[in-house]
Amino acid sequence: MKDFFDDARQKRNAEAKRAPTQASQVDHGPVARAFSRKDGSLLATPLVPSAATVPTQASSRPGMGAIPYDGGTTFRVWAPNAQRVQVAGDFSNWQSVELQREPSGNFSLDVPGAKAGDQYQYVVQGKYGDWRWKGDPRANDVTNSTGNSVVVDHKAYEWKHDWEFKMPPWNEAVIYEMHVGTFNDEPGWGPGNWQSAIDKLDHLKELGINVVELMPSAEFAADFSWGYNPAFPNAPESAYGTPDDLKRFVDEAHKRGIGVVMDVVYNHLGPSDLPHWDFDGETYGKGGSYFYTDWRAKTPWGDTRPDYGRHEVRDYLRDNAMMWLRDYHMDGLRLDATKEIRQASGANNPEGWQLLRDINEAVNREFPQKIIIAEDLGNEAGLTHPDGANFDTQWDANFVHPIRAALTAPSDAARDMNAVADAIRFKYNGSANQRVIYTESHDEVANGKQRLPSEVGGWDAGGYHAKKSSILGAALTMTSPGIPMLFQGQEFLEDGHFQDGDPLDWKKKETYAGINQAYTDLIKLRRNWNDNTAGLRGEHVNVHHVNNHDKVVAFHRWDKGGAGDDTIVIVNFGGKHLSDYELGLPSDGTWKVRYNSDWKGYSDNFGNAQSFDVGGRWTGKDGLPASGSLNNLGPYSVVILSKDK
Repeated sequence: MKDFFDDARQKRNAEAKRAPTQASQVDHGPVARAFSRKDGSLLATPLVPSAATVPTQASSRPGMGAIPYDGGTTFRVWAPNAQRVQVAGDFSNWQSVELQREPSGNFSLDVPGAKAGDQYQYVVQGKYGDWRWKGDPRANDVTNSTGNSVVVDHKAYEWKHDWEFKMPPWNEAVIYEMHVGTFNDEPGWGPGNWQSAIDKLDHLKELGINVVELMPSAEFAADFSWGYNPAFPNAPESAYGTPDDLKRFVDEAHKRGIGVVMDVVYNHLGPSDLPHWDFDGETYGKGGSYFYTDWRAKTPWGDTRPDYGRHEVRDYLRDNAMMWLRDYHMDGLRLDATKEIRQASGANNPEGWQLLRDINEAVNREFPQKIIIAEDLGNEAGLTHPDGANFDTQWDANFVHPIRAALTAPSDAARDMNAVADAIRFKYNGSANQRVIYTESHDEVANGKQRLPSEVGGWDAGGYHAKKSSILGAALTMTSPGIPMLFQGQEFLEDGHFQDGDPLDWKKKETYAGINQAYTDLIKLRRNWNDNTAGLRGEHVNVHHVNNHDKVVAFHRWDKGGAGDDTIVIVNFGGKHLSDYELGLPSDGTWKVRYNSDWKGYSDNFGNAQSFDVGGRWTGKDGLPASGSLNNLGPYSVVILSKDK
């Protein structure tokens, strides 16, 4: 399958390098010849017009970009400072077809004979008279990030399994962050692709995952990237496959009961291979109409922050969000680095807030069942407040940082149980579902940091302490209030740090089969598969037991309360085995052990401290009306209790 995608990419790239007949007749010197028909290359004169019969009026059809209709394609592009805009492509033998100016600053035309699969580019006469090739900023497909735009008919794909799927409620979602290029691949050649990712979807289903969050997969420069450098935001990354391949991935995920969330980047574009840059010949000293051109242009990734003050730019980004949900049937979006949208150089940016509200209002109007996630990490409750940006949820720095600090502390004495307790109980606007909680993400396992097994175990990333830490982190993620998320490979103890050219080592799934089982068991408890831990999906938490001396935290989770709902989680962050450990319980009766992470089945070198069911009695403790004694609590272990219905 890899060979098929490599061959397809090579064929498309070769096609993209064909020079158009008319442009090749003009000698612009060696540099211009080397970049003939590449995005942004200049032309001394316009292309020779096509002799084909085309309308001479702007299109009356709605929509932006290249939109096929029966018998042709409508082309519409925003170029407010351009003198003239032409389109050239396969449909015109790469001769120019003149687009007509609209009062809005758009240029458009219905072009008979242009069809899905045709390659094209715009030829733009800028404000000062110069001509240049330009890719379509709204291209739905490209041959590569410096190649041609491609007409796509989104209505042509036949969805097979989409009707079978229903997005889980937020309190039942378990997210798996995936980077398509490294999720299932072998070193060498190109990155992983949509088909190779499909091949591992059954693993996610067996693990209990019901939402996949894709790292950005819009067209970026070159073939290997994290994806946070989008050049063509509307076009799926060509190295991963075609638009239909991405739709097939979503379709196959839905077949397995797995929703798909796409990570999108609106805080900056590029910064390289951008068709938007100087699109119509007026740069305003920076990048032109699509970008801020004052101090607000600057971002940590280049001076390419979109100009949210222009309604055309906000519409462009909002339309991109809706495209993923509408045309690719995505079940949600995760907006990257929203702090760099709502702020510019640390100052509040009301225009950025307006973009965030525009996107959420549009989604709630058309797709209220789809989840929109903010990655802000700025502890801003307004992001998920109805009177603020109104996101459904946001990644939570208040969980990941103190929990990782406790898990990676150099000694037991350095682990702060009060900080752990605060991390467990934290909520935005009083709602558990307004935060996504995790111990590993692409950012937390790179940028000078490593995966937890490597942070804890060092050279011994598959050893006792690495395994214990991994399960402790997973247990807290699956039992604390919030929407839990794993990073790819976390479930089988992937180590080192994340790199876009370093695929997951799937052999570890067999090597650490017990760890994979430990994660699977935790996810089943989180999703209440056995109908006896419903409280883990509830809003309520009471961290009722904090023992900083022995490094133990215990908390009560519940939804409506009662047998089969009330759940007690006991976490030992210390290296001591504890016996006959007394703690508070919500009621008397038999509290059964649902999970014991010290079980030898998870790892041969675990202590296998057998924890028996706890008999609750009406003797109050820890502020709860009942109490009980846990006979054994293994070192660096988690025990989960609940009652039968």
